[in-house]
Formats: sequence, structure tokens, C-alpha cells
Amino acid sequence: MYFQQYYLSCLAQASYMIGSDGVAAVIDPQRDVDQYLEDAAREGLKIAHVIETHLHADFVSGHRELAARTGAQIYMGSAAEPGFPHVPARDGTEIRFGQVVLRFLETPGHTPESICVLLVDLEHSPEPRMVFTGDTLFIGDVGRPDLGFAHTPQQLAGMLYDSLHQKLLSLPDEVAVYPAHGAGSLCGRNMSSDLTSTLGEQRRSNYALQPMAREAFIPMMTTDLPDRPEYFSRDAELNRAGPALLEELPQASPLAPAEAAERMGSGVTALDTRPAAQFGAGHVPGAIHIGLSGQFASWAGAVIGLDRPLLIVAEQDRVQESILRLTRVGIEKVVGYLEGGIEAWEKAGLPLEQLPHLSVQELSGNTGKWQVVDVRRPAEWQAGHIEGAKHHPLDHLTKSLEGLDTQAPTAVYCKSGYRSRIACSLLQSRGFRELYNVVGGMDAWTASGYPVVR
Repeated sequence: MYFQQYYLSCLAQASYMIGSDGVAAVIDPQRDVDQYLEDAAREGLKIAHVIETHLHADFVSGHRELAARTGAQIYMGSAAEPGFPHVPARDGTEIRFGQVVLRFLETPGHTPESICVLLVDLEHSPEPRMVFTGDTLFIGDVGRPDLGFAHTPQQLAGMLYDSLHQKLLSLPDEVAVYPAHGAGSLCGRNMSSDLTSTLGEQRRSNYALQPMAREAFIPMMTTDLPDRPEYFSRDAELNRAGPALLEELPQASPLAPAEAAERMGSGVTALDTRPAAQFGAGHVPGAIHIGLSGQFASWAGAVIGLDRPLLIVAEQDRVQESILRLTRVGIEKVVGYLEGGIEAWEKAGLPLEQLPHLSVQELSGNTGKWQVVDVRRPAEWQAGHIEGAKHHPLDHLTKSLEGLDTQAPTAVYCKSGYRSRIACSLLQSRGFRELYNVVGGMDAWTASGYPVVR
């Protein structure tokens, strides 16, 4: 049996390919599918089956792309009701190829149509060897139960309890667990950075699998859920309808600086994906900065949304990468990119803005001089923050600037500096003029021994 796990760190997303006797199946593919095709060709495999464990809300899947390029059948949970040809997967539905059996379990809870996939390797044993759990069971966590829009979180949490206890926890301890996400995904709260485990280990260590009544599980899973980004519902519907093929999307045009400036004047947003130091040294006025080094696409979806026309400002060899990564969350309205990059903008005599940084040493002991803004998530804020700071989580920052003075010197921090740079660019575009990004964020603050309040 051929087996490969693929992990896309910028989306904390895992996908899988299984092959036997010249046939392969891919589970939860990312939108750009070349890696599966290349590996299948190298291994002498034909991709004949594409399986979606549920309607993904945090990214646009490659199920339709892969099916169009290979002729594979798409399998989805029987409650999915997608807008394209597919095979409804119900309890006990099987796919057999070579020495592999893939057996479906309907496991509603994270979403109503969620499924898990048992793998039997007949060369190894007639008993299940692996289970692909989608967003039903993670390593160290389970899926959040508030992404089904026709059910309450309490209803879905009850379904999740039943799916875990009646389906997954009835399997042997030695079955290997392969989920669809790892640490950093918003589809859960407590995910481990480990990419696989066993049911026995999860039974022992996963807080959500400890012995408890259904009545205790439901409030535990529905209290203090992280905010659901607005683009989640849009991505789920794109995946249900069948996203456009990548070759069908309009191509971004190179725009000379003067034309780029004109487009920005008519409502196009500049998205700068360069490293933080380059952005800070000089950038297009009003540009939003989201660096490629972090969870770029997820934050672009959260703070920009899917509908805003964009102009990409990037290092010249990373323009197409920036555009491709945006399509992974359904951002497809890239009208162009700045030809020649920021150097061409500067040579054209067009204005630049800067974003200076501030060390925690400069901030400490002089916090009264600054309007200090913490853009971390609520749980991070509650665990400890700088005294006097104002809490404005990044994913809500542009919706409410209440209590912030655009004219005051403002220091912005997050955990390590990535989100605060995004926040600074958003605030700069809203008229804040004396902004400083706190280098190293809360990590640097606590490492230096400075006090925190709770």
C-alpha cells in the first residue's frame, strides 16, 4: 500500500493519498492539486477517488479540480447535497481497490454531513489500520460544533458526542488517527502540533474524550468558542456548489505604478505580502500587510474577506505564490500586481509610508506615553496582558475602533509580531499616523520578565 500525508502549514491543513495496485484515492485535497498528480504519476497510480470528509469552511477544497483533471469520482457525506455529481457516503459504504478497503462512517457533529474513513490494508490485517477523521476528531481536540448553519451549536455538540462514543471510540486502541487539521486551525480550540496519533492515546489524553455524560459534553463544547470568521460560511458554500477550476479564474495583470495608483484611487486595495522589514521600510500608502511567512491566506480571508478587489505588492518571484495562496481560501478578485514591485513605485516618484518598530524595552516603564493595543484573541488576553492595554482582537479590529485615538502615539502587540504588523497596516489605512509595531510581542515582553495583568 502507498500512503502519503500532505501538510499545508499556512492553513494547518492535512490531506492524504492512498494507493494500491495502480489505483489511488485522495482525501480532503487542497485547491491546487499538482502535488497529488505528480506523486501519483511517479508511483504509477491513477487517482480514481476523491473523498471530502465534510464541507470545509476554512479553505476551498480541490475536490472538483482533481476530479476534472483525473476523471475521479467524488464522495461526500449523504447530508452534504452538493451541486455536482458525487457518490453519497453512508455508514458502511465501501471503496475497494487492490488490497485497500475504505469504509465510511457518518459522524455528524462538527457539521451535519461529516464523515470519517476507515482504512483496511488487507496485506496487513482484515481489521482497520487507520481512520481519517476529518474535523470530527483532532489530535488533542475535537471539531467545533458551530459550523452547521441549519443546527444550533448545542444540537451539533450532541451529535458530535454520539459520533465519538458510538462510532470512533468503539474502534481498537491501535487504530492510527489522521485528522484534517493541526495546531493553528480555527476548526478547534486545543489542537496538538502532532499530525497523527492512535485512538488509544487520544482516549487517554484528549480532554474531549474523557468519560462524561452527554449533558456535560454539550456545554463544554459550546462555551467560549473562538469567533467564526465571516468567510467560513462562504467557503462552505463554495465547496458545496463546486468551486471554479483554477484555469477558469481571471489572470492578474501587471500594472505600472501610475495605473496601480489609479486603481487604488477607484477602490482597489493594495495587499503587500513582503517580509515585515521591507514593508516597514517603505510601502504603498494605505496598503494592508499580510506576510507570506505566517498563516497568510487565513488572515487574508479574515481581515479582507472574499469580495474586495486586490492589487498585489510582492517580491517579484513571489507574486504568483501570493495569488495562488489567496485562491486557497476563495479570494479570487486579484485585479493585478505592481509591476516592478515597490522599487518601481519609488522610482516613479510616488509617495511611501513607513511603519517603525518598538522594542519591549522601549515600551516597558513608559507605557503611559503610548496608546497600547493588544490584538490577540480573547483567551490570550485573559491569560495575561500588558497593564493599561486596550483589547481589540485582530479579526474585529476594523469593525470597532471604539476607545482608540487616531492622533495618539500607538504601540500594537500580539503574541510574536505577525498579527500586530497586520493590525498596524489596518490602523494606518484608517488614519492612525504615529504607529509602532512591538517587536516580538507578548513573547518578548514575558521573556524579558516584565509584569502582566489578568
